[in-house]
Amino acid sequence: MNILVIGGGGREHAIAHAFSRSPRVHTVFVSPGNPGMTDVATLVSLDDAAIAAFARGNDVGFVFIGPEQPLANGLADTLRADGVRVIGPSQAAARIESSKAFAKDIMRRYDVPTAAYEVFGDYEPACAFLRTAAFPLVIKADGLAAGKGVTVAHSFEEADEALRGIFIDQRFGQTDVVIEEFLVGWETSIFAFTDGEQFVSTIFSQDHKPLLNGDKGPNTGGMGAYAPVKSAERWRDEVNEKVFGRALAGLRAEGCPFSGILYAGLMMTADGPRVVEFNCRFGDPETEVVLPLLLTDMVSICEAIDGGEVQNLQLKWNDRFAVAVVAASGGYPGSYRKGLAINIEPWQSDEARVYYAGVKQAEDGLATSGGRVLLVAAVADTLSAACDEAYRHMNKISFDDIIYRTDIGAKGY
Repeated sequence: MNILVIGGGGREHAIAHAFSRSPRVHTVFVSPGNPGMTDVATLVSLDDAAIAAFARGNDVGFVFIGPEQPLANGLADTLRADGVRVIGPSQAAARIESSKAFAKDIMRRYDVPTAAYEVFGDYEPACAFLRTAAFPLVIKADGLAAGKGVTVAHSFEEADEALRGIFIDQRFGQTDVVIEEFLVGWETSIFAFTDGEQFVSTIFSQDHKPLLNGDKGPNTGGMGAYAPVKSAERWRDEVNEKVFGRALAGLRAEGCPFSGILYAGLMMTADGPRVVEFNCRFGDPETEVVLPLLLTDMVSICEAIDGGEVQNLQLKWNDRFAVAVVAASGGYPGSYRKGLAINIEPWQSDEARVYYAGVKQAEDGLATSGGRVLLVAAVADTLSAACDEAYRHMNKISFDDIIYRTDIGAKGY
């Protein structure tokens, strides 16, 4: 069969790469994709209205939706109504990511462990709450914000600035605000493949959100990741039961069963795992370290999700480590230059590869077009060796204003 992946970033490059390794897949199409992923994919440009007809006319076995925005817009519902097999939750179930208030309410009602919180629709009551609150607190814009709608406020002044940006400046459009307890611990994340009834969880991974070494600087969409996180394994049963089990049961009870890939961002506290956020799809850049270690055929996973047979799915993993380091444009996550030529010294390695994100075609090769430009992902027998391999190959890449962290994975060893 052929596969159609929707999206255009490093996550979708990794998804396309995973499908390309399947002996059951002939061609992986990606819409819109980017010119850096043509090593594993054929690029097509389809608006939402054209996807179903393209799928029927090109022997597409599954449409796999990568980003959150089309899921929040209801693309999976539209495709299913047209008889297309699609991997991705309904618009109603995707609210687990598209509305932080909805997600927190689900967690409260169905006893999923998470931080205490309050939701506000206007600046004044939110500000009044802050005047009596203990800091630090976490301020979150309710809707989708591409990983940039969260502020950890250590003082009233910082919190007030965040509220003004959300409510008064409407930096993320018109949206509510979730103010929640600051959790102390260390973060990890994990995916679940689910058909809405049953689920199977993946290995744990760890993203690095802050821009700079030592988790300093502004939050980003993610500056790198590693997997597996061995220290999280002791909590697997608790996460399966209290996080995925209860959340999925809650969504079923609310009339919006979740089918697809459910992401749980966790804080490992002294009291055990607490959910920081749910996403309705593969995370980025966690996908770029989890999928390279996955031995199970992606088509088999899609068939189990689509056919309601996840209970029969036995995931198999490469018993190694993967590290992905993001190269970003200077100025990111704020303003940055575009169109900068990307130079890569040739290399031949089965252990390291580039996943492209914010790139475009230029006369002499690829050029930058986004904040996060590319990732170098490497696999090795130990975490430290995977880190060394990733950075050895990152040193072969250059463009003006390049910025990347040099401590990705260091917390794991």
